[in-house]
Amino acid sequence: MKKVLFFAVFTVFAFTASFAQDEDGGGDPTSMGAWVIEINTGFGESSTSNTGFFLRSVDGNTSWGVGGEVGYFVLDDLALKGGLGYSDSGAEGVDGMFNWKFGGKYYVVGQFPVGIDVSGASGNDRSPLWLGFQAAYAWFLSDDVSIEPGLRYGLGLNEDAGDGDFNVFGVNIGFNFYLN
Repeated sequence: MKKVLFFAVFTVFAFTASFAQDEDGGGDPTSMGAWVIEINTGFGESSTSNTGFFLRSVDGNTSWGVGGEVGYFVLDDLALKGGLGYSDSGAEGVDGMFNWKFGGKYYVVGQFPVGIDVSGASGNDRSPLWLGFQAAYAWFLSDDVSIEPGLRYGLGLNEDAGDGDFNVFGVNIGFNFYLN
């Protein structure tokens, strides 16, 4: 069932990207009406909701995750975003987790994205929640592509994590594709 749900989510992301690409547009990549597709790598965020890509192996136990985020610029430099992902800890007898994220991202002077979001996960009889804060630097390779190294802090909103410290600091690199 989870694989079917993940496939459905992936299909929605692909449809959204193709629809946005067909629209005529122009202007800056972060202008009102533009779309952004974001794929992140997560370093140090092993216990937060993950809507990016990661692969870890610790003491013979391999965990992995896949996901992505889509945003729409409702104003110049301000995008509302949503993300979905799936992760598996690789531990015996533990099922994977469905991950989600909703929030906003604002590009200060068009180059320094700051974001706030609510994220969570469900599975294994747990539903942890975080309030996330993120700051990055947008290095634009072209008008349509940027790389965003950034810092992220997840403040635990409940105690459903089940293992250790619930507030999590992380470093990530985002790969963004803009459609306008």
